[in-house]
Amino acid sequence: MTTDHATPAPPPAPFGTPEAPRVAVRGEATLEVDPEIARIGITVSARGTDRRTALDDLTRRNATVLDLIKSYGDAVEKLETGAFSITPELTRHGRGERIRAYHGRVHISAELSDFTALGELTTRLADQDLTRVDGPWWALRPDSPAHGEARRQAVLEAVQRAREYAAALGARLASLVELADLGAEAAPAPYPMAAPGGAVRAMAFGGAEPDLPPALDLEPQRQTVYAAVNARFTMTPPAL
Repeated sequence: MTTDHATPAPPPAPFGTPEAPRVAVRGEATLEVDPEIARIGITVSARGTDRRTALDDLTRRNATVLDLIKSYGDAVEKLETGAFSITPELTRHGRGERIRAYHGRVHISAELSDFTALGELTTRLADQDLTRVDGPWWALRPDSPAHGEARRQAVLEAVQRAREYAAALGARLASLVELADLGAEAAPAPYPMAAPGGAVRAMAFGGAEPDLPPALDLEPQRQTVYAAVNARFTMTPPAL
């Protein structure tokens, strides 16, 4: 008894056919856009000759900093407390493990969308006792429309490039065969990255001044958005 098996259809020709040649192109787009958010890092420190004093000072300063940041309301989109540490400092001389002082630190991160408030908040934070400020680091939101616009322009650029290749042969595009993000088919290729944002660092060791410090004038760093696609088309037979 014999069993009939359906003959599988032959796979499409990887490089097209004389009747339907393929053209493969890459489309790229690079945009320069204004940042949408800025992040700063705050490190609150305390030092005391005994553990309790260091903890009390650290708790008080941490509460002061958090209250100051929260006072800016909706301008602060995200506020998070990171690592906390209390570390004994041993004496350098003498026998035995004698503790000279205790050092405490709390790391806080804040994300702001109001850059006018950012300049004022940065200087007010730096004016606090034993408080360090790092940043700002400028960025776009993950769902920023700029990413979609870059991808759209990359696709348009791929179509335009394929049309130009086809026109050079006296042909025209017939259909789209494949459209893929760069790196979707193979190992990701390197692409331009946005330059890291400038950093403003400040450390305050003395007491806060009775008057508010002048707001820091910050110039937001424009962000680079890059997109690339691979596209394959079929075209009409060329007029060779």
